[in-house]
Amino acid sequence: MMIQQNILSRRSSLALAVLGGVGFLSGCSAAGAINALVPSDSYTLRPAVAYGADPRQQLDVYLPLARAQPGPVVVFFYGGSWTTGERATYKFVGEALASRGIAVVVADYRLSPQVRYPVFLQDSALAVRWTFDHLIDLGGDPRQVFVMGHSAGAYNAAMLALDARWLAGAGLKPARLAGWIGLAGPYDFLPIVNPDARVAFEWPVTPADSQPLVHASAASPPALLLAARSDTLVNPVRNSEAMARKLKAAGVAVGLEFYEGVSHVTLVAAMARPLRGLAPVLDRIERFVRRPQDTGADPGIHGDGLQAPGKGSG
Repeated sequence: MMIQQNILSRRSSLALAVLGGVGFLSGCSAAGAINALVPSDSYTLRPAVAYGADPRQQLDVYLPLARAQPGPVVVFFYGGSWTTGERATYKFVGEALASRGIAVVVADYRLSPQVRYPVFLQDSALAVRWTFDHLIDLGGDPRQVFVMGHSAGAYNAAMLALDARWLAGAGLKPARLAGWIGLAGPYDFLPIVNPDARVAFEWPVTPADSQPLVHASAASPPALLLAARSDTLVNPVRNSEAMARKLKAAGVAVGLEFYEGVSHVTLVAAMARPLRGLAPVLDRIERFVRRPQDTGADPGIHGDGLQAPGKGSG
């Protein structure tokens, strides 16, 4: 046991060294170097599947090796300020969930400056449409389809779950979703400061209803919001906590957890096998996917401390 722990510790240290050495932690969509340390024998990959005519409208599918009955499917959108990102970089996300028996669709979408808001939402909705259309082939249960994203991708997931316009354009409704998962998501970011996001949303003529927080209501599917407490790129209180409080006030099942010792990027990187000791992100996501109505914090994890309206200082 001690030898295994030492090996895991060395792998985690190596992964962190690689992360820092290549300097990609400065970009919220980049985490690809850790894929060299991620297993390739724990899933079946179906790469480069088109869900539209544009070269950016492609997705990779990660399937569990064996599943006795139809099970959950997660459609994942990565971050990158809506200007960068590649689905192959997120092999570690696909592997992590597939190794827990959850099918994963990792979708590219068109980026700024090629397109502007809301095209990346329309592409995301088409990827979800493709997923529903191929559930039998994926071994998926239509009652267990989730959308999930990190950073800008969490914005995409939130908007699909909260603003019915985007899934409606693909012939779907948010009610078809079993839940949505946001990692370090920006849900309330007007006025826009980030230069890339300014272009993507055509600031200062960005519509107010482009913000997910505006659409938080009782119609939302169950939600799980995870964030790094010390996130310096996306304020976790203004975004994740505010979203959780508004959903909770509307009667939606919502879980919120802040983690110490991780950053905006290492929050999602903690899903990779070599880095899982950083925070129990994968375990929490799996528990939510299995039981979306179970919103309590894991034992020993410092959760959000959300209380019912009228109690506490919130």
